Amino acid sequence: MPDDEWREETRASYNTVAKSYAEFVTGALTSDPYLAATLNLFADLLPPGARVADVGCGPGHVTAHLAELGADAFGIDLSPAMIDLARETYPQLTFEVGDMTKLTLPPVAGILSFWSLIHIPDESIPPTLAGFHRALNPGGVLLLGFHAGDGTRLKTEGYGGHPMRVHVHRRQPARMTEWLTEAGFAVETTLLLDQHTKSPGAAIFARKP
Repeated sequence: MPDDEWREETRASYNTVAKSYAEFVTGALTSDPYLAATLNLFADLLPPGARVADVGCGPGHVTAHLAELGADAFGIDLSPAMIDLARETYPQLTFEVGDMTKLTLPPVAGILSFWSLIHIPDESIPPTLAGFHRALNPGGVLLLGFHAGDGTRLKTEGYGGHPMRVHVHRRQPARMTEWLTEAGFAVETTLLLDQHTKSPGAAIFARKP
């Protein structure tokens, strides 16, 4: 698929489902203690008040959670509708429209990409991770969350029954680890989540040496 095509389809799809998606994820962190513990660990690995970028922040609920944990967190998302919702819901925080595959940031202490790489094709993952590496301070922490497994499916209907057109990629943690290592990261820990469900996930903690 041409580079611009998947990007535009993803942007348009999440603009369409933004409000329904925000309703869908309401309470997600309080209902899943393991997911919340993963974010708590990420925050614990950072210095107090550390500047953290939540890339692919959606409606901002995870960004806000990190802020509650003491991080100086801000959000970036490809979808303007998602950013509008995030700004409306969390006016005390900063949210900007941006493309994680072309990340340009002042140095930060932490980067979170929580289930936001899942629509990016394989060939765009290495340069995206390289951009994360450039944006992190030495010693900075990266947390990736993603669908674990193999294969890609085309999602044509999403939250609230609205039409979407996005490719959802599942990836093995070992493959993601290879990409991270090639980008210059030191992978520290891999956690497997929901392995006995239809939607297994994984979280990888990595650090910029």
